[in-house]
Amino acid sequence: MRRARRAAPGPLPVLGLLLLGALPGLWTVLLRRETAAEAQPEPEPRPPGTRWGWSRSPEERDEPGGGGQKTFRALLAVPAASREERGSPEQFGAVGSPPPAAGFSPVERGIFWSRDLEAQVPPGFAAEEAAAWLSAARAARVAALERGGCGRSSNRLALLSDGSRACVRYGISPEQIQGEALSYHLAGVLGMQERLPPMALALVEARGRQWEPVREELRGSLWAEGAVVSLTRWVDNLTAVVAPAPWGAEASGGRRLQPLSARELGGLPPEQLVELVQWSDLILFDYLTANFDRLVSNLFSLQWDPRVMRRATSNLLRGPDGGLVFMDNEAGLVHGYRLLAMWDPYNEPLLRSVCIFREGTARRVAELHRRRSAAAELRRRYRAREPLWARLGFLSERQAELLQARVDFVHRHIAHCRAQAAAL
Repeated sequence: MRRARRAAPGPLPVLGLLLLGALPGLWTVLLRRETAAEAQPEPEPRPPGTRWGWSRSPEERDEPGGGGQKTFRALLAVPAASREERGSPEQFGAVGSPPPAAGFSPVERGIFWSRDLEAQVPPGFAAEEAAAWLSAARAARVAALERGGCGRSSNRLALLSDGSRACVRYGISPEQIQGEALSYHLAGVLGMQERLPPMALALVEARGRQWEPVREELRGSLWAEGAVVSLTRWVDNLTAVVAPAPWGAEASGGRRLQPLSARELGGLPPEQLVELVQWSDLILFDYLTANFDRLVSNLFSLQWDPRVMRRATSNLLRGPDGGLVFMDNEAGLVHGYRLLAMWDPYNEPLLRSVCIFREGTARRVAELHRRRSAAAELRRRYRAREPLWARLGFLSERQAELLQARVDFVHRHIAHCRAQAAAL
């Protein structure tokens, strides 16, 4: 990241005192100044009903002439990101936020987020709510299909007969839909499924009951008869998320990612701590699934674009209640496992940058490690909750072994963090 503009000689001593004081939110203030100095014109107002990340996909958001910088998506033959993809560093916390209450400690036993802090995390998609939506979506008919709003041009926004809406994703290959479905259910195994929008599989049958009202639209979609697509609940009013420190600040400054530790958290506003709780789950989840199409793709793009960490994180959005939403996980488990050699040099440092965890997540990882049951539990949950699971199949034997190996690696990392905390 380019350094902030150097101040005139007079205020330097004052600036030095401020830096030594390590005031909360200082980094946010510096980023705010730098962003203001380099401000770009605001994007045009978005049409009513659109939302960040779903109204336009990475492929559709990246328009020719939108910047010309070579990024991760340029490597996939897609032009550089437009201004609309940008978020603001100010979205992570706010300057002047009230400090935590006296005696409040965000960390317990050295490596776990405190129960009081976890209680403040927005609930996300409750299990009962998700189950009700999935049941209704599977039974509903598709009343209309619209272009736009759900990513790549092959996808559609569906109006269902019960009045709800869903994004219908037609993968470039079946393994993307398989990865989306398996990632969703692995999140359930890990106890973090509330962070992902409810998702079900559907079979495209133009003459079937579910699709009969949109038979003509299907003819123009180029979807193959009998293809499996995913139905994901539409979520309104989502906004972009910029990677917080230490990930955004460290990476953009060209420094090696350092572990997030308890001693760095003192004085942070509560809303920043609440977001960090969710980020710790996200990074662990993306390591297990080998998902490269989120923060990892930004880290990769740093070699061409030093400002990429100040832009919106791919496939990560924020709900109206402040909770993070882990979107579009089709790169996980299947596609990601085929590309481990390319992306693990970025995924592993990200995992090592987290040394504070939700205790429930760490407990589930420990259990999957002890029983060596990661693939078996994922398969059991997938088969029990997804009626069309057999259409796409499950992980190969090799992929199942990779999942267990990554669970074991995460378990060893948590143990390492525990030992380090005990030595302090």
